Order: sequence, then structure tokens, then C-alpha cells
Amino acid sequence: MNLELMVPLAERTAVLIVAALLFTRVRAFRSILNQRATRKENAIMVLIFSAISIFGTYNGIWYQDAIANSRVIGTVVAGLLAGPWVGLLTGLVAGIHRYFLGGFTDVACAISTVCEGVLAGLVYQYCRSRNREINWMIALFVGFIAEWMQMGIILLVATPYEQALELVKMISVPMSVVNAVGIAVLVIIIDLAKKEEDRIGALQAQVTMQVADKTLSYLRQGLNHESAKKVAEEILRTTRVAAVAITDTKTVLAHVGSGSSHHVAGQEITTKATREVLDTKQLLIAHNKEEIGCKQPACTLRSAILVPLLRQRETVGVLKLYQDRSRKLSAVDLELVRGLGNLISTQLELAELEKQSRLLADAEIKALHAQINPHFLFNALNTIVSFIRFRPEKARELLIHLSDYFRRNLHDSGGFVTLAEELEHIEAYLAIERARFGEKLKVVYDIEEGVDRSVVPGLILQPLVENAVKHGLLPKKEGGTVTIAARRLSKQVLELTVRDDGVGMDVNLPAAEQQQKDRKRRLSGIGLSNVKSRLQSIYGPPYGIVISSAIQQGTTCTIQLPMGVNVSAKSIYRR
Repeated sequence: MNLELMVPLAERTAVLIVAALLFTRVRAFRSILNQRATRKENAIMVLIFSAISIFGTYNGIWYQDAIANSRVIGTVVAGLLAGPWVGLLTGLVAGIHRYFLGGFTDVACAISTVCEGVLAGLVYQYCRSRNREINWMIALFVGFIAEWMQMGIILLVATPYEQALELVKMISVPMSVVNAVGIAVLVIIIDLAKKEEDRIGALQAQVTMQVADKTLSYLRQGLNHESAKKVAEEILRTTRVAAVAITDTKTVLAHVGSGSSHHVAGQEITTKATREVLDTKQLLIAHNKEEIGCKQPACTLRSAILVPLLRQRETVGVLKLYQDRSRKLSAVDLELVRGLGNLISTQLELAELEKQSRLLADAEIKALHAQINPHFLFNALNTIVSFIRFRPEKARELLIHLSDYFRRNLHDSGGFVTLAEELEHIEAYLAIERARFGEKLKVVYDIEEGVDRSVVPGLILQPLVENAVKHGLLPKKEGGTVTIAARRLSKQVLELTVRDDGVGMDVNLPAAEQQQKDRKRRLSGIGLSNVKSRLQSIYGPPYGIVISSAIQQGTTCTIQLPMGVNVSAKSIYRR
């Protein structure tokens, strides 16, 4: 055993590990650390670790017509990271290279290099089948086994045997110790690179979610000067960039931060980098002022990341994050701008869908003489969209309620329905509102048995319930309860009540101010005054709505009607 080989071999192994460390900084290598690699990415892994293995061979020490080297490090780490196929191919490339270098151990070393890659790959499969991570202790153990396997193959294959035996006695301990430790260290380095990728991803996700939370409402109106400025300001506030700019396909919509003196919102796009992104639809990194293409000599912006904003696969603008002299672009900036670009593109897609929904709703509303409230339709569609990805069954249920709501709105049977049908209409509306506002909205039905078969004018209660929800409960921070009651006052009179414990109102307001509030409270195309006039036109002046209310105590709306004809009906409000 020649322990004098230990120090120079350790020095060369340290150089190899430094070279491998540089590979871990390569973006293509880091991007495949935390995901299942494609064939192309596996091929990149083979090339990288073959290069490390070949470097380990050249960096070795010639000793007794053989090479004491660190070739095994690249081959074993390839198998441990990517499996037997990558380990096998890396071993083949490095083994063939070693064979052509010659020496009496050339064949033995070529065979052992291939076997080492396969061995490490099998360990990878074993750990993966048991959901175990490859840590430095496993790597250290595999390194020792691989080196002693190489020594055994040299004794079996290399000739003359006496020379092979003498060689093994001299190099076995130094190589097994140094290379096993080298493999363990390299696995630790790669594990740290993985964790750094995780940290970057987590930071990018956190910032993206913060920006999403603040900008969603702005982008619902589409991409314009106002929404672009608010989004750019929020990104600048949340991130550590020098400036943020957003353009459409022709002009700068917003530029905030450094350079805003000459990168002015409203001017035509002048930078060549922006035009290139618009043309190619690809992310672009400008590493210096010349690549940005700004023609102002005094501009302090020195680098930028530009990402296209897409809607229906067409470029509608560009998001640009700039850095100045004080700070360089980082991996976090790159991942952040990717995430923000995808986020804004998705929000623009949703804004377009909402726009189309609004247009469709407006067309329907006009065609149906304002029977359908466009605000309710807009909010209902937004609510359903929010449930589609994470709770599709709930989204399906809400769609059924929405279609039921529309069907009953359009239903015309002489203007009269049973109270049960009116309550079903209300329940369809409330199901969607409960999905929107959750525990803030509670509903209580207090329906006297049998009265649900009474005939009442259609859309007589639903506007009152909507008024209670929208203007009574929702302005209240903790929400509240709306109670819907129906009872017989006598054989001839039916009393319907909608009561809430919301913010209430002042019923003693001057007439002009009360009319203004009534105009603001028009619901489903039918305001409170409309309901009152309908009741009076059907049943005569004695009938209508009696409203009692107190500030911070709630509002009660009471309707008294003559009892109608009873018919058979089922009620879902009893669920």
C-alpha cells in the first residue's frame, strides 16, 4: 500500500470536484435536477459526466504502467443521479476513452468503468423503488464498493497477474478512500444545487402569488395604460429590480423606476430588444446597454429580462424587468419574470373570457329586456371559473344552479308562479352567492307548511333577497343571516317576509335621497319600487311592501297578498 499516492491523488480529485462544481452552475444542468429528465436531458447528463470522467482520467497519476485516477467519480455520480442507462452510457464513453490510452490495465479499467456506472444506476433504482433519497452516506458506500470492484476486475483480467497484484496492493486504499470521499462530496454539492433550485422556485412562487393577489383586479379590465401602470408599480414594489416596463405591440404602456425620464408611457417602442421579443415570442436576456437598445447615453439601465405576454398564442405585449449598475440579474430574476409573464398572460386570457362573457350577457340582457342582472351573471361566472380547477364537482353544481336561475327568470306562465317555484328560484341565486361569500352568508327558511302551494307573482321575493344580501349583509364585515318567511295571517291573506341582520338603513331619509338609494339598489332588472308598483297594479293600492329598518340592526321587508289558488308543487328549500 502506497500512502504517498494519497495526497497527490486527493489534490487532483479536488480539482475534479471544482470542475464538477462549475457544471452545477450551468442552467441546463440545474434545470433537470428536480424533475424526470427527457431523453435529450439524459443525453446532456451523459455528456457532462463523461467529460468529468475523462477529465478524471487525464488528471490521474501514471504508476507502474497504469493510471491512479478519479475517473470513477463521474461514472458513479451519473448512475446515482440519473439511473442505470445514464450510468451505462457514461461508463462506455469513459471506458472506451481509457482503453485507447493503453497500459496493461486498459481492458480491465474499461470493463470496470462500465460496471461501476451500471452498479450506481442499480442503486439509484433500488432507492427510488423505496422512495429514498441518494445521500452522501449512500454515495460514500457505493464509491468504496465500485473501487474495490475495479480492483477485483484488474486482478481477474489484467496480465501479468503478479504485476496486477502489486499494482492493486499499491493503489487500492488511496483510490478507494479518495474517490469514495470525492463521490460523497460531489453528491453533497449537487444536493445543495437542488436545494438552491427549490429555494429559487419557492421565492419566485411567493413573489408571483403576491403580485397575483394585488394585480388580478387590475388586469380584469385588460391590458391598457392604467392596468399596466398599476401592475408595473406592484412588481417594482415587490421585487428588487431597478425598473419595470410593460408594452403592447406598438407603444410603451407603463415604465416605472429608473429610466422613466426617457422611457415614457405612451411613446412608440424604440428598443430593439422589445421588438425582437414581439417578433419571436421568446424570452430574451439583454446583458448590457447595447443589447437593450436604448439610445439615451445617460440611461442607467444595464441589463434586462424580457418576456412576451400572450393571449390565445398571440403576442399582445412585453413585460420587462431591468437592473442598473448597482445589481446584476440573478437566477431568481429569471425565474421570477418567467412566472410573472405566465401569470399576466393567464390573467389576460381570463380577462378576455370575462369580456366575452360580459358581451354575451349584455346581448342576452338586451334581448330579454333586462330580465337578467349583468352584475350577477359576471360574478357567477367568476365564481364558477374559480372552482373549475380545484373543485370541478362544485363548479358543475353551480352551473346547474345558474342555468336553473336563468330558466326560471325566462319562464313565463302569465306572470304567476307557486311560492315553491319562487323559493326554488331564490335558492338557485343563493347557492351561487354562498359559493362566493362562504360563511359570511347564512340563510334561514321559515315556511309554514302548505303555503308553498300558494300562487304569487313571479320575481316578487328574489329582488328583496338580493337586496338583503348585497346591501344588508355584505357591507357588514362578519356577514350575517337572511331569513325568508311565509305564513297565513288568515284564510284570505298570505304574509311574505325577507329579514336580514345587516347594516340597516335610515328609513326617514328625504324623498330625493331615498330615490337615489333606490336607483343604486336595482336588482335583477326589477327595483324595490318596481316590485311595489307590480303588487299594487295586480292587487290594488292596499297591497305593497312595508319596510322597517334600523342602522346596524337590519332590515325587514313584508309583503301581504291575497291567498291564491293552491296547486301541487315540490320544494327544494326544505333540504
